[in-house]
Amino acid sequence: MASSPPYPPYPGAAPGSTLRHPHWWQRPAVRYGATVALLALSGLVILALVREQTGTQGFLVGLGLAVLPVPLLLTAFRWLGRVEPGPWRNLLFAFAWGACAAALIAIVANSFATRWIATTTADPAGADTLGATVIAPVVEETAKAAAVLLLFLFRRRDFHGILDGVVAAGFTATGFAFTENILYLGNAFGTDQLTGGSGIASVTAATFFVRIVMSPFAHPLFTVLTGIGFGAAALAADRQRMRRVLLPLAGLLLAMGMHALWNGSATLGQFGFIAVYGAFMVPTFGLLTWLVVWTRQRELRAVRTELPAYAVAGWLRPSEPFALGSMRARRLARKFAREHGGRPAARAVAQYEAYATQLVFLRHRGRAGKAGADFVTRERELLLELWHRRAAARPALEHAARLTAPRVPYGAGWAYGPVPAAWPPQGQPPYPAYGDNPYRR
Repeated sequence: MASSPPYPPYPGAAPGSTLRHPHWWQRPAVRYGATVALLALSGLVILALVREQTGTQGFLVGLGLAVLPVPLLLTAFRWLGRVEPGPWRNLLFAFAWGACAAALIAIVANSFATRWIATTTADPAGADTLGATVIAPVVEETAKAAAVLLLFLFRRRDFHGILDGVVAAGFTATGFAFTENILYLGNAFGTDQLTGGSGIASVTAATFFVRIVMSPFAHPLFTVLTGIGFGAAALAADRQRMRRVLLPLAGLLLAMGMHALWNGSATLGQFGFIAVYGAFMVPTFGLLTWLVVWTRQRELRAVRTELPAYAVAGWLRPSEPFALGSMRARRLARKFAREHGGRPAARAVAQYEAYATQLVFLRHRGRAGKAGADFVTRERELLLELWHRRAAARPALEHAARLTAPRVPYGAGWAYGPVPAAWPPQGQPPYPAYGDNPYRR
């Protein structure tokens, strides 16, 4: 077994020098406070703009109807990311950015561009069509992509692959669609108030059917293409700079094209919307759903492939790679911990599962030659996080492994595998098998 490599020094610290305190603007509290203030200010402004356009009654009706698909969409995207769930602060930032900042950018930029085109061409109808099919897709998809870009740059440790990009993009687009639906439904209600429309034949009912029933996934579908681009870029090595730039850009261009096609369907005649919906939207939705589910299963296979090396080194019990590679086993482990240790134990098991999955992604990148210079340090940090939570996680995962393991023939009867091997005596945490470290080539 090779000796363990020395730990790299803190970035920017010279040998024998003391670490400098960060400037005030580099402190986490300042950055978090500035982010919250920016989003809150954007939310207040967009709230005032939407209420001005819809009126108080229209705003309340639009809000009540627009919120209906939000829990379903957020739950679906959260479910896709359950293999390695990202921190809630990242997801809340993505949703708030979409609902506040991106929506504000879109409503201001779209209105300005449409008015400028109408004034220049003296054709208001043509300006509205051009704004919907060209300006809006570019502005809106760029504004939504900014949230994914910020997470990609500043939350890199939480951004490992395609599913992380999909979840971030989905939360951002769901927030954006929520605000946009308030505007559309509120305006539709105002139109009905003026014309006396009511019931199924009303403009509000028609808008609700098109935007909430038939196409609640429209904005998430567009932005997920951008998220896939960023997720693919996260899988690239640090030295592959062109790929890390071109892949997100390609995803963004695809999102803009799909968005433009969707908005332009209204100009294709009486059946244009149905044709685009059936020929493009539904097949694309099905294809992307298959892709993200397949990616999720691939990540679970990676868990079962990479973790046994840490079981051999003594960091995990032999049954844990099997349990951590099954979503059903993970769920049973959290349930067992909650029943026997309460919420703190269940939380520790959930954190154990998340850290183990991060370790898998790190090791997988190292095996592919894509790990950074901090591979060993980061690996050690994750292993110690697992070690500190082993008391709650190990019994729960062993219980889940016994319940979910396939039955195998054993003598005259049946046994449930895998059978845990004897565990070494408790003591100091073992050292990882650096001789098998994929980063050391």
